[in-house]
Amino acid sequence: MNNDPHVNLSDGDQCTVIAGTHKGKAGIVRDINVSKTGHITITVVQENGVRFKTLGRNVVVERG
Repeated sequence: MNNDPHVNLSDGDQCTVIAGTHKGKAGIVRDINVSKTGHITITVVQENGVRFKTLGRNVVVERG
């Protein structure tokens, strides 16, 4: 069984960024894509409406 939180990303999940430029920010996952090189890219929408893009490997999904 794979417990990697990055594998289970889905639109609408609450997440926190743990690495990269946006480290420490949190929001809701939107617009999941796979790049030509095979990396998962996502758009995160913060509570205040600000959007940013990051790699899927840089976030963990918050389970409620």
